[in-house]
Amino acid sequence: MRIKKRLIILLILLISLIGLLLQQPEPITVFIEQSRFVLLGVVGAIFANATGAGGGVIFVPIFNQLNLASTEIVATSFAIQCFGMVAGSIAWRDHYLKSKYENMHTRSIWAVLPKLLLLTVPYAIAGIWTVQYSPLHTWISSAEDSLHWVFGSFSIFLACAIFASLSRLKAKEQAQKITIFDCIALAIIAYIGGLITAWLSVGVGELIAVYLILRRYSVTLSIAIAVMLSAISVWGGVLYYVVSDVVTGAFFNVLMLGDTHSLFDVFSGNSMIIYPIACFAGIGAIIGGSVAKYIVLWLNPYQVKVFFAGWVMLMGIVNMPIFS
Repeated sequence: MRIKKRLIILLILLISLIGLLLQQPEPITVFIEQSRFVLLGVVGAIFANATGAGGGVIFVPIFNQLNLASTEIVATSFAIQCFGMVAGSIAWRDHYLKSKYENMHTRSIWAVLPKLLLLTVPYAIAGIWTVQYSPLHTWISSAEDSLHWVFGSFSIFLACAIFASLSRLKAKEQAQKITIFDCIALAIIAYIGGLITAWLSVGVGELIAVYLILRRYSVTLSIAIAVMLSAISVWGGVLYYVVSDVVTGAFFNVLMLGDTHSLFDVFSGNSMIIYPIACFAGIGAIIGGSVAKYIVLWLNPYQVKVFFAGWVMLMGIVNMPIFS
């Protein structure tokens, strides 16, 4: 039954992407020019869903090389992750449900997943919306280099901390109880991560996963939490761009003036989300997100921690202004 539900959800995601592609004025031309982004989506989603960090660290630098506007970069990255992170979340949800039928040790490790999500999701979305629907959006844009340095430096610091503690992390993973300190820390970190995600389209999953790992929570559980949190967060964040297109873009002309040509304008590039890129990369992201969990489970926990620390380090480096 779980497999059938998962396939139905993935099928709905694929059909929605195909439907958007068919709205293009010249679908065949778009397919020829943009289909290469499928591979980008696969790679980005595998790394994002295997580490808990968002795929923005892959998408943003590449979109920057394509000379997209900063708003288009973030909006399109959000849109792609809406599909890839959801696909990854479905896979991790299945793993959580399966854990209920495992031994007592495994069940106790994964039992805290729902509560951890309740402690982080609302604050992450609140952080994203704080930036998107306030003057902070303008302030962040004007302080771009400063935030790049802060976020990049912080990611590198966290990666070094994980590498330095690897010997301690070799210990067998134990079930952890959520303390009052965790509740407060997770709320603060999720909110700050939401602020960062609103601008970089990546951040909240990485920060939460690093915190949980350093607090000795299971690494696979930490990654699962980060993936699910990121999936819900990007859906909350992408609404800002979709609503902006609806209110100020071509959809207004379609609904109020009956100008059907304006509908094609939205999907052909006259919007913040570059839909042709988002659609093809989204298809690849669904594929990558569906297989990422198996890569994590194939490695042992220590290898995953090394992989995660390396990924956090990479995120910090590529987000430095000197590399953008």
